[in-house]
Amino acid sequence: MSHDIFLCLLAETPAETNPWLIVVVAFVAAFMGMGVVKLIGYLRKHDAEKEARQILEKAEIQAAARHKEAEVEAKELALREKSRIEDQLNEARQKLFERERHLDKQQDVIEGRADQLQKQEKMVENNQRKLSEKVEDANRRQAELDNLLNVQRQALHQISGLSPEEAKRRLLERLDQELSHEQGAIILKKEREMAAVADAKGREILLTSIQRFAAAHTAEATTSTVDIPSDEMKGRIIGREGRNIRAFEKATGVDVIIDDTPGVVIVSAFDPVRREIAKISLNKLIADGRIHPTRIEELVAETQKEIDVQIRRYGEEAIQETQIRGLNERVIILLGRLHYRTSYSQNVLRHSIEVAFVSGMMAEELGMDATLARRAGLLHDIGKAADHDTEGGHPQIGADLLKRYGENAEVVHAALGHHDDIRVDMPYTVLVAAADACSASRPGARRETLDRYIKRMQELETIATGFEGVEQAFAIQAGREVRVIASTRTTTDESAAKICREIATAFEQQLTYPGEIKVTMIRESRFTETAK
Repeated sequence: MSHDIFLCLLAETPAETNPWLIVVVAFVAAFMGMGVVKLIGYLRKHDAEKEARQILEKAEIQAAARHKEAEVEAKELALREKSRIEDQLNEARQKLFERERHLDKQQDVIEGRADQLQKQEKMVENNQRKLSEKVEDANRRQAELDNLLNVQRQALHQISGLSPEEAKRRLLERLDQELSHEQGAIILKKEREMAAVADAKGREILLTSIQRFAAAHTAEATTSTVDIPSDEMKGRIIGREGRNIRAFEKATGVDVIIDDTPGVVIVSAFDPVRREIAKISLNKLIADGRIHPTRIEELVAETQKEIDVQIRRYGEEAIQETQIRGLNERVIILLGRLHYRTSYSQNVLRHSIEVAFVSGMMAEELGMDATLARRAGLLHDIGKAADHDTEGGHPQIGADLLKRYGENAEVVHAALGHHDDIRVDMPYTVLVAAADACSASRPGARRETLDRYIKRMQELETIATGFEGVEQAFAIQAGREVRVIASTRTTTDESAAKICREIATAFEQQLTYPGEIKVTMIRESRFTETAK
């Protein structure tokens, strides 16, 4: 401010004023400026010191407040820790109190047991004393009895005149005779009881197994007729000079019969798979309309591939359903071929699956290997898939195929002996034979009218009873076996055997039937008397 005043004075001084005055004035102004600067510095320093004192005071106040807060927090922490320690001490005191109470109870129990043990010890001592007395009394009586026996034995020897060894020998012989008789009677009695129990148990196992598995018995009939839209189609199927029908028969291996029957063409073949291929191929040709040798060969080859895939699928579905593992690829295909094979209109593949399940269930009831029984049941009729290509009966064919493809002895024997053609040496063959008979003879299994069934059974019984010396005849097992009762008055064992053979020959000559018919001749004599 003084510097500004000085500048104002200097501006108002005339130009003609003395230069010394100007110097003096400038010096004074400089001195005053320095004073002002010092004054300003002093004031600033004073303000800074004052601000520093204020900051220190504020810091001291904050430090004191912080110290007080820390003291409060420390006190609170100490109180919490003290409360926690007191809780722990209380809990420990409570546990200690409960432990002491538990120990007191245990001590009371131990003391009670000790009292009981003392009482029992006293009772044991009393019992031992009484027992010792009884033992002494028994020994004394035994000694008296031995003396009496010796006296009586000596008297008996004197009366009978036998030595002790001779008397003992005769007594043992008599006992042996009596025991032998009783033993034989007991054995016969037990055998009759076991036979009755075994028969009842076998019936129960069969009934339970059949009831547990309910199979569908309706089977698709393997038809050999193909419907055609008009009789004009017959000429197209035959072709010029018969070249179409010859190409078709050569490609499929079947015989095509075209007669006067309207709207129908008959396909004939022993192999059901070939007949199915021919039927499907002929339907495709009729639907396509292009019937010539080249097209016939193409459609037959195409149908053959489709049937092969279908056969494999049927076989795989069968092993999946029965849970059988490890079958040869060829065996799976043979199983699939059974789908196209029927017996009395019963589908052989469904029949094999049912036999597998029933055999497995019976094996479970008897504590045997259910998986092995199912395997033998599923493969028992595998020979029917190849009996059109191989000579012999399906049991022998099936056994040869299974043996060739690595099946074990039980499965092979079951396929060979499930019709009782051989001596049965393995239990699984018996199970499969029983399950096969149950599946084939249960009501509805084979699509046959009741009148036809009764007529067939009556024919068997009529032929058998027509022979001289036959009293009665019974057809059983759906006509697979005939039991013949021979008269003991007019026949002998030799003549009964001859009649049995003649009855079997008459069946072969007069009847047409699948498989075999077993003829069993029974001749026995019974004598009954009544004791009064």
